[in-house]
Amino acid sequence: MTAVPLPRQPSQPPDFTGSNMPPEVTPVFALKELVARLNREQHKIQDLLSSLGFALRSFNNLNQFLELIPLMASRVTDCDGGALLLFKSNGQVRLERLHCQDSRWSKDLRKALETATRQSPAFAHRGDGAIAPTPQAIADLDRQVSYYLGANVQLFGTAILVKNAERGRLYVFSRDPQYTWTETRQKLVRLVADQTAVAIENDELSVELRKKERLDRELEIGAEIQLRLLPRHCPKILGVELAARCLTASRVGGDFYDFIPASYDQIRSKRDGGSETAKWSVAIGDVMGKGVPAGLIMTMTRGMLRAEVLNGHSPARILQHLNRVMYADLENSNRFVTLFYSEYDPQTRILSYSNAAHNPPLLWHAATRTIKRLDTLGMLIGLDADTHYQDAQIQLQEGDTLIYYTDGFTDAANQGGERFDEENLTKAFQSACERCQSPQEILDHLFDKVQDFIGSGSRNEDDMTLIVMRVQPF
Repeated sequence: MTAVPLPRQPSQPPDFTGSNMPPEVTPVFALKELVARLNREQHKIQDLLSSLGFALRSFNNLNQFLELIPLMASRVTDCDGGALLLFKSNGQVRLERLHCQDSRWSKDLRKALETATRQSPAFAHRGDGAIAPTPQAIADLDRQVSYYLGANVQLFGTAILVKNAERGRLYVFSRDPQYTWTETRQKLVRLVADQTAVAIENDELSVELRKKERLDRELEIGAEIQLRLLPRHCPKILGVELAARCLTASRVGGDFYDFIPASYDQIRSKRDGGSETAKWSVAIGDVMGKGVPAGLIMTMTRGMLRAEVLNGHSPARILQHLNRVMYADLENSNRFVTLFYSEYDPQTRILSYSNAAHNPPLLWHAATRTIKRLDTLGMLIGLDADTHYQDAQIQLQEGDTLIYYTDGFTDAANQGGERFDEENLTKAFQSACERCQSPQEILDHLFDKVQDFIGSGSRNEDDMTLIVMRVQPF
């Protein structure tokens, strides 16, 4: 290190012996002066710490606040300078900020501190990726800093602790050979270090909050898009009355339902929602899982299914093509889709359908007042590229009622852990068909039954989707 100016001489305490005292100065006067000086020093420290607290509350930029730390630490302890060293995410130590009253010494001081940080070994990472310096590593860093600053420097360092993890060191130093690190001075440095830790933690919390706000906004956009993809209203189909609802457990869900015109002519000629006499497809599906990933797959499934429907194939062939197209993407995502697909012909009242491992819809026959499950053999979409699906048909009669539902209904659990299950759903459906006059009343009744089962103040943990279709007289 290059030569530096001689250190300043420590101030001499008042001489109370009377031998060197000016004739006009009495011991009482000297004592009053000493007390006054101490009070001024105390007020100065209080003002500096108050300014630091104001900066902590006011600054939105962490770098602006860190700029003050070495300056404040040296001022409150009446030292020559201070240095703030932070531990970076890569395990290295970096000189973050430096303050030195003597500009001629500042260059050599920076060089010495940067050399000390380079000589210090990188700190280890914990299992969660955070830096975890050991006491031995900290001691080695202190020795390196002390060594490169020189033996004539009175040095004190303390930890910057954020959530009980050391994130850096604050060093304060003096070249005055008579300077001592009293307990009071050490406490003042630790106080400044604690303020530094609060600033760092606040900045990190602000970053996390901004990330969360961005994610929340993205989820809101995703939920809005998903809501718009679901049918805004049920179509008017000759001889059929419909009601449908999708209640997601989170903002973005994996359930979906759709009413799809069977031909391009229907799409072009019936945009006004008029009564339809041609075939319509009714589909309901559930992506394994919840949240954004399930929502993305749901959106993809909906688009591909609509494209397949317009090809005019049978329900089983549509599911087979859909499975082959989606297999590669679903295999990579480790997620699968259950899907029940059906086509209703208003002219014949025949419902053609095929099932890809979805909960079978329930059909209530008005003539016999009995309930039947509509099901065919078939595996999940995306599980096996060569899966084959089966076609089935059923003749519907006036008054017959059909519900399509997802497993959010049957898996809904109460406080005791009991599930609503298919048996309870069947009983509730039977009761609703005998009492309710419209599909909307049936839909409301079934949702109310599930809510009563899980508890009025509880929310189901899975998405719940329900379609009710009742055959009306022509």
